[in-house]
Amino acid sequence: MNNYKLTFIGLLLSFILYISSVFFELDLFEKLVRLLAKLEKYEFDELIIPVIFFFIFLFIDIKRYSKKADIENIKLNIYKAMLSSSHHILNNFIYQMNIFKITAEETPGFDVKILAFYEEIIDNTTHQINSLSSLTTIDENTIRTSVMGAECVI
Repeated sequence: MNNYKLTFIGLLLSFILYISSVFFELDLFEKLVRLLAKLEKYEFDELIIPVIFFFIFLFIDIKRYSKKADIENIKLNIYKAMLSSSHHILNNFIYQMNIFKITAEETPGFDVKILAFYEEIIDNTTHQINSLSSLTTIDENTIRTSVMGAECVI
């Protein structure tokens, strides 16, 4: 219903205009013709058809832009939902890996270099997640750039 609110308003106003012109015996079309005849000396009547064409194409252009903007908003909402879900999954993985790290730290003789390498991997992954989360423009190039901008440890 909200999608057609302006259509219903236009229909209502048209109906009111029709009823009032019938009830008050207004000849609106004849008045419009007389007005155009008066404006003939100013040559405004020749502008009517070009102005109508302009507004038709303006309406079409606005409609196309609106549809394109709606599609972009839908894409943005899908991207945000996917990012949020991925963020949640990766955070769970990182927390589970921290349990591994705690166990490795408590194990005697565990290689310290491996723990440092592990820390580097976790920091890099966290940086990439945060980089993806803070994008302002959503397109393929910015997504790839944000992920590739972080150094790969492996």
